[in-house]
Amino acid sequence: MARFPALPLILLASAAAGGAAAQEQVGAAAYGDWRADAPGVVRKINPADMPAPYASKPAAAPSSLAPRPAGAELKTLPGFTVQPFAKLQGPRTVRVAPNGDIFVAETEAGQVSVLRAADGAAKPTVNQVFVDGIDRPFGVEFYPPGPNPQWVYVASPYSVVRFPYANGDLKARGPSQTIVAKLAADTHGHSTRDLAFSPDGRRLYISVGSASNVAEAMPKKSPDETKAWQADHALGAAWGNEEHRADVLVADPDGKNLKVFAAGIRNCAGLAVNPATRDVWCATNERDLLGDNLPPDYATRVREGGFYGWPWYYIGDHEDPRLKGQRPDLAGKAITPDVLFQPHSAPLGISFYTARGGPAAFPAEYRGDAFVGLHGSWNRALRTGYKVVRLKLRNGVPTGEYEDFVTGFVIDGKSVWGRPVDTAVAHDGALLFTDDAGDTLWRVAYAGH
Repeated sequence: MARFPALPLILLASAAAGGAAAQEQVGAAAYGDWRADAPGVVRKINPADMPAPYASKPAAAPSSLAPRPAGAELKTLPGFTVQPFAKLQGPRTVRVAPNGDIFVAETEAGQVSVLRAADGAAKPTVNQVFVDGIDRPFGVEFYPPGPNPQWVYVASPYSVVRFPYANGDLKARGPSQTIVAKLAADTHGHSTRDLAFSPDGRRLYISVGSASNVAEAMPKKSPDETKAWQADHALGAAWGNEEHRADVLVADPDGKNLKVFAAGIRNCAGLAVNPATRDVWCATNERDLLGDNLPPDYATRVREGGFYGWPWYYIGDHEDPRLKGQRPDLAGKAITPDVLFQPHSAPLGISFYTARGGPAAFPAEYRGDAFVGLHGSWNRALRTGYKVVRLKLRNGVPTGEYEDFVTGFVIDGKSVWGRPVDTAVAHDGALLFTDDAGDTLWRVAYAGH
């Protein structure tokens, strides 16, 4: 693996709103830290530019949450505005119902709230609890897809349930119905579970993160035992306390026929289906303790039956030195992700920009691109993340580039005043994103029409 080559900072013309030149950072410059963040900065991290394991000493540098400093404002591109939209209790996942109502999972509060606002409004007129008493809700989805859903699905660390629903309901119509009673053996480690439906409504996708960093507690298997396990399971599927972990699962809408859709994805915290291409996507937290700059986090299209490396390999065919030689049968079989983020940025939510009109709609060049919330690092000496980024797609295919879209949450090398989580496109074309540290749902609108 290459150590950082001495690549220069490259300036390229961009079609970004406002006509400003975008800075594309590649090679070592693409890794950077929060001090190089600014709306319009574009990064492209290539696997060939990754450092060797332990090229830097693994660091622990948790951020300190501080009050918003006087005069502190978030920054975005020219022509856009970013403003607080609503106050909530640790908002995480955000989804927009077909009628335009906004559903937000307030995970630690154990509830899902619903907000309602007229198109173009700067604040909601309704903000109330749709359902409460749920154990750490995260993923929220509507079923069936289309204009008239009948259910709201909610995922918690153990299970998936659904509540009866019709457009405009501000309270669940009845008690929950269990769809998947047990997603994994326990809820140690990653507890977020996201949901997405295929556009035809026939398949329910469920993301389940790993129980650990690199399967430290997973029992060892002999080569013969490994071969026997692999014969009856998805390629690269883990076992023991990691069975059905670090996977995207798929089931029928009623929870039957649950199986692994793709394996080896350490923590697909954000799960979405691109409506234009029907590709399943994951925004993924990769492993820790290999160094400040290894491995990159990522967002990627997820192939059915695909293996993405965890725990034995990372970013394609790079073997984790802590598990060296344990799975030679998987060498060359791990898929390289599409878009690599600065290591330890902690991507959580992902959505695709689909609006074709509305008072807050973005310019046409944004249509089909994706937005990801980067929650921010705790295990990197120089802070990364704490921003919303745009993934560039061309005819549904990612270019590998991503652009800083909203920045400004970091105060200094130790403190921050917010942490983005998830993103969603509102009925009026605005981009919404949650901030669980600042208890805020934010709204980004385009005002340059």
